[in-house]
Amino acid sequence: MSVSVDGFINDREGGLGWSVPSEELFRFHLARVREIGVELLGRRLYETMLVWETDPSFPDDEFEAEFAEVWSAIPKVVFSRTLDRVQGNARLATGTVADEVAAALAATDKDVEIGGADLAGQAIELGLVDELRIFRHPIVLGGGTPLLPPVATPIELDLVETRTFSSRVIYERYRRSVRPAS
Repeated sequence: MSVSVDGFINDREGGLGWSVPSEELFRFHLARVREIGVELLGRRLYETMLVWETDPSFPDDEFEAEFAEVWSAIPKVVFSRTLDRVQGNARLATGTVADEVAAALAATDKDVEIGGADLAGQAIELGLVDELRIFRHPIVLGGGTPLLPPVATPIELDLVETRTFSSRVIYERYRRSVRPAS
């Protein structure tokens, strides 16, 4: 997820204009998306990303067209209390978050990605998230939707990868710590 320095994934009005990726960052996203076997996502993120599958005039260049092709091929599971149908290579979730994560993991040998703050928060609370991959943008929004939910107990993480892009966006990859029992 893209996030502001102060931890928000969108601004107070729900806008994402501050997080438009540079060409360099877009290419990184394209490479990362190739590693995804199944995408679980909430309704808002599904609706935001649907244009990549349903509007053939949307991609402006060869990289965007390639992203659209790769994104369209990924099976998606959409969690929604308001939608009764979905489009593209997607289906509505019928099970619990835990059930759908288990089914996704069984269906692929590639990464299973969970997108959307609410859905990711539920998965974090259930202990189903092994890694967090964050794209921290150099902006303070002062409000919006927080990336992470409050948690009942601290979750220790190990920083396993960082990269700074020329746009000053910092990619942070964290893995859940596995500390030996003392």
